[in-house]
Amino acid sequence: MGLVIAVSGLPAAGKGEFAAILANNSIPVVSMGDMVRAEVKRRGIPEEPSVFGKIATELRKEFGEDVLAQRLTKAVDGLLEENQIVLIEGLRGTAEREVFSNHWGENFLVVAITASLELRFQRVKSRGRSEDGELDDLLARDEREKGWGLGQIIEEADKKFPNEAGLEELQELVSDWLNLL
Repeated sequence: MGLVIAVSGLPAAGKGEFAAILANNSIPVVSMGDMVRAEVKRRGIPEEPSVFGKIATELRKEFGEDVLAQRLTKAVDGLLEENQIVLIEGLRGTAEREVFSNHWGENFLVVAITASLELRFQRVKSRGRSEDGELDDLLARDEREKGWGLGQIIEEADKKFPNEAGLEELQELVSDWLNLL
C-alpha cells in the first residue's frame, strides 16, 4: 500500500504551495477545500468569505465532523492503486484525521505548514480567492478551524514546515524531505 500525506495549516499558511510542490513531483492531490467549494457551487450560493465556512459547518453538523474525510477516502484509495503517494490538501479537523489514520494506519502522515498571522494576511490580500476577505474574516476562519481541532493537528503533526521566508525556501525544504521518503 502507498503513503497518504495530509497537509494542514491555518488559512494562507501555504498548504496550496505545498500541494503544488508535490503535484510537480507527479504526486496526485485531492483537496478538502475543493469539496466545500463544489458544495457551495452546487447549492448556487454566491461566493463570499463567510459562505465557505458556513457550508463546511453545515455539512459537519448534518453528516458528522468527519463527513469530508468519509467522502474522500474512496477517491484516495482509487488513486493509491496507481500511485505510491497521494496528498490530501486541507486537513482541518481531528475527526477527519481519525478517519484517515484508522483507514490507512502507518501509511498515513500529517504535515503542517506554519506562517505568521501578518504574512498569512498579506497572502490573503494578494491571492484574491472568494473565501478570503479582511483581517477579521481571516481571524474568524482561524477560530472556526481551530474549533474543528486544527490547532491540535498542527501541534501533533508528523512533520512541520515553516513558510516564512518565501516559496523558494519552502520548495527546497519539501523537496529535500520528499527525497528522504
